[in-house]
Amino acid sequence: MLAGGAARRLGGADKPGVRVGGRALLDRVLAACADARTTVVVADPRPTARPVRWAREEPPGGGPLAALDAGLRHTTADHVVVLSADLPFLEPGTVRGLLTVLRAGHADGALLTDADGRDQPLVAAYRASALRRVLTSLAGTAPTRGTAAAGAPTDTTNGLGAPASGVPASGAAPGGSLSGLPLRRLTAALDLVRVPDQVASFDCDTWGDIATARARIREHGHVLDEWISAVKDELGIDLDVDTGVLLDLARDAAHGVARPAAPLTTFLVGYAAARAEGGPDAVAEAARKAAALALSWADEGRDAVAAGPDVAPGPTPDTRPDAG
Repeated sequence: MLAGGAARRLGGADKPGVRVGGRALLDRVLAACADARTTVVVADPRPTARPVRWAREEPPGGGPLAALDAGLRHTTADHVVVLSADLPFLEPGTVRGLLTVLRAGHADGALLTDADGRDQPLVAAYRASALRRVLTSLAGTAPTRGTAAAGAPTDTTNGLGAPASGVPASGAAPGGSLSGLPLRRLTAALDLVRVPDQVASFDCDTWGDIATARARIREHGHVLDEWISAVKDELGIDLDVDTGVLLDLARDAAHGVARPAAPLTTFLVGYAAARAEGGPDAVAEAARKAAALALSWADEGRDAVAAGPDVAPGPTPDTRPDAG
């Protein structure tokens, strides 16, 4: 994944580090391609939510094709996923879907199109051999290194996620230069399948886009999932748990005991699972025990109310043998 653009439309801000829904844009995209056996990020190294392999185009800021070539040199995967680092709504299912479309046919790649029908070549899956072939050809006909093509954009942030590991592989021909070449030179030479998706293809180029993304995060019906993901990233927790089980526990504790019992009980469940060095199963088992206790506590309370304040509990039967 390449994340080394200048972000001029954001005033030079660190776009991959801008937070949407409590998480850096780069980390959101990394989460979407977490199934990759190797993830290459073409940018200067920075803290990320999960381990990645770092690379850098030459010269730095040389544009999307130079960055793509730099990323390809770190994998020998047959299929690669190329992503920009500014996709707040990208989901793992979208990435898997692109790979499925690619593998089902004979095209060179499968890419998303946005709400206006425009190609989004930085939300795509490609055959690595096709990318290398075209990049080598473009480098052989491009201006020499240090001479940018007229009008070529260099303000691009993009990404490469490689679904398989491997040793560095050659892309562009030595001596050639991809610096400053636009992405359309690549896509024009490839046979591509287009997949419409106006949500996953939404990218953040301006502060207005950032504001829109932040607002949509709170409107699209998955606020709780977003919040849990943000907290896990912040705390460095890589654990998938059934949030429904914990919410049910919180409800039972709040209704059966007292409202403040809800957060305290869920905390204790998490602490117990951590002490047991368990995963999701340990959390579920601790939650089951705590929920049963909360329900039992509630039953006791109802029994006490039904009996009334002036009725003492009956004596416990004495089952001891008579003394002689």
